[in-house]
Amino acid sequence: MTAPSPAHPEASPSSTAAITSAGPASPAGPEADKRRDPFLDNAKFLAIVLVVAGHLIEDLRDVQAAHALYFFVYLFHMPLFIVISGYLSRNFTALRARKLITSLAVPYVIFEVAYSLPRYFLYGKLEITLLDPYFLTWFLMSLFLWRLSTPLWFQVKWPLAVAVGISVLSGMNPLPDELSMNRTMGLLPFYVLGLMLRPEHFQLLKRKWIRITGAVVLAAGLGIAFAVHTAVKTEWIRWRHANGQIGVDDLTGSAIRLALLLVGALLVAAFLAVTTSRRTWFTALGAATIYAYLLHGFVVKVIERFHDQLVNPAGVAAMLVVAVALTAVLCTSPVRRVTKWAIEPDMSWAFMRRSRR
Repeated sequence: MTAPSPAHPEASPSSTAAITSAGPASPAGPEADKRRDPFLDNAKFLAIVLVVAGHLIEDLRDVQAAHALYFFVYLFHMPLFIVISGYLSRNFTALRARKLITSLAVPYVIFEVAYSLPRYFLYGKLEITLLDPYFLTWFLMSLFLWRLSTPLWFQVKWPLAVAVGISVLSGMNPLPDELSMNRTMGLLPFYVLGLMLRPEHFQLLKRKWIRITGAVVLAAGLGIAFAVHTAVKTEWIRWRHANGQIGVDDLTGSAIRLALLLVGALLVAAFLAVTTSRRTWFTALGAATIYAYLLHGFVVKVIERFHDQLVNPAGVAAMLVVAVALTAVLCTSPVRRVTKWAIEPDMSWAFMRRSRR
């Protein structure tokens, strides 16, 4: 297995990150795609499969295996994307308003409205609150805020310790749903961890004994998830509420939050350790995971209507297969061409011409 290249093209200031990275059909063309490091694209595709699978089986958790798998996946799938987002945002040391607007703000508004429409047609309920993210759009809101904060973290002496402190303190008080504050503050350490990473850290993960250890850690984590999933409240792994709202005091809640941060980081490292650096059939698809992320929710909402037929072991297995197929399809060129106007909009018309200075 080859190690990640020292300079991943996506880490440039002009790129988006993790889920929001541009696909291979970008203006730079096929040659730019060849220069991409397959390691992170592979990791992103496999991780987005976990995201889609988690949403597809969320409504089937009356099946014990589905509940355990859901618990295991939610321990690290979003921390993984956030770590990669941070890593690919290292060069955002100055406010780049245009990129933040076109890659995060505009798609956020479009999909916040789009995901509100099914509620109106199905239930006659229309609620559009742009500051209170609905469903999966919270990630765009949080990433927007994290990126705004990026320059600050390079000025702090112990950035990761400060981020962990903010996360723990944020769990002690109920925060407003606006701006996805609970998740933005709670998951902040994973973004800062990504900012602190360097290519050599990923190279370290490619050592044989670390890859083996990573596989063991993931297997052990899955086994432990099956053993304890019924004893841990689901809200802990969703990062949506403060300690008191989940029913524990601040000392206990802070200890649990710290444990979740450590477990999440460990499972992220293990996942990356077992991710191949070779080009595979899904490597190119991994460059367009933003499409799978933002579009799969519509399919999930449709499948929810068939809950009674799927809430059984066979239905759970079928949803796991659907997750892989659906993710792959949503990352393909035809889907990107049809939906690019919403996910990667050309907003050049809305900006003033750049100064020639």
